[in-house]
Amino acid sequence: MLASYHVHRSSQGFRIATATLPESECLALSIHIPAGGRDDPPGKAGLAHFVEHMIFKGTGKRDARRISFETEDLGASLNAFTSEDQTVYEARGDAASLVPIADILADIVWHSTFPEDEVRLEHGVIAEEIVMYHENPSDHIGDLMSASLWSPHPLGDPISGTLESIDRIRRDDLVGFSQAHHRDPGLVIAVAGPHRADEVIAVLEPLLPGSGNSVSGHPYSDPLDGPRQRREPRETAQVQLALGFRCFGRRDPRRHALRLLSTILGEGASSRLFQSLREERGLCYHIASDVVLLDDTGALEIHAGLDPGSRDEALESIRRELRQLSDTGPSEEELRRAKRLHASQMKAALETTAAHASWAGESLLHHDEIREPAEVLTEIEAVQAGELREVAAEFLVESREALAEIHPA
Repeated sequence: MLASYHVHRSSQGFRIATATLPESECLALSIHIPAGGRDDPPGKAGLAHFVEHMIFKGTGKRDARRISFETEDLGASLNAFTSEDQTVYEARGDAASLVPIADILADIVWHSTFPEDEVRLEHGVIAEEIVMYHENPSDHIGDLMSASLWSPHPLGDPISGTLESIDRIRRDDLVGFSQAHHRDPGLVIAVAGPHRADEVIAVLEPLLPGSGNSVSGHPYSDPLDGPRQRREPRETAQVQLALGFRCFGRRDPRRHALRLLSTILGEGASSRLFQSLREERGLCYHIASDVVLLDDTGALEIHAGLDPGSRDEALESIRRELRQLSDTGPSEEELRRAKRLHASQMKAALETTAAHASWAGESLLHHDEIREPAEVLTEIEAVQAGELREVAAEFLVESREALAEIHPA
């Protein structure tokens, strides 16, 4: 589904991104706040995530119940998520409901009142969320991986915080974080649907608050201090193993080579790790790789669930594949397959209005422009096998390795 993109700087100083899809009957609206877990203050990990929860708990015009009922009366839905470096508030619904949906989303993001009684209740809700993820090893290994990669930087803290850190969070902290970041002039409002840019601007401009000051985050500087490890014993029959390799950020031109490396390593049934560890040796049921890219740093991560007796063999097999990629790089056949997979997955992902709103919002937030998908695919197609080998040789090496492991006690 092809979109026509347009960027407008509002009179309040915010950027409005419109993705016009003339044939669409649906609407997606997202507000991208340039602050996430890495912006949590010391000792209060989980603050950005806590604010995200509280946004839905009431404004001067609507209490939490009215927000839910008014949204669903329109046939619409609200959602939100917090990542390392952004918080996103989303609304989806019928294209004819742009005006009321925009009013609800703008109201909760910029006019939430953070009721004290709701703050107390949400402490318990978030505590249960933390316990739920901690008790699931396949989820908790992600937090251990982040700690191994980034600690003691805030990037190493769980995005939802810990039971101890959220217990320190008070209403004043939530209000202060919201006031500091939810009016950052760097934020982006993205709308995807059949509407023209001028229609979107006319609806949004009256709803926007005045912009505040730009708030800088906590920059990450790679200490290059050698391999890192985080291990946690627990009563479990399986080993959860993760390897991560610190590298460059999302603006680095080598990012396409890194993503193709990940595809070749562990993103699909034809990938090296799936074929080697699962199909040929039967060492695991699940193994996969992925890439995390932030402004100032990034990582390639490999995750596997293993029988404890297979742990050492599996780890050596993973490292052998990494060494081979560093020494000789991928074959031309592997690279062609990875490019085709990447292109088809990207095209499939852009078949919804929500995906176009996300593409436009995140492109503008992180790259200061909306890249045309076709242009990005052309750049990916131009990547050579030698570029993948160079990235592997520089970054997928032991000195940058971070290991995280949950193993039987």
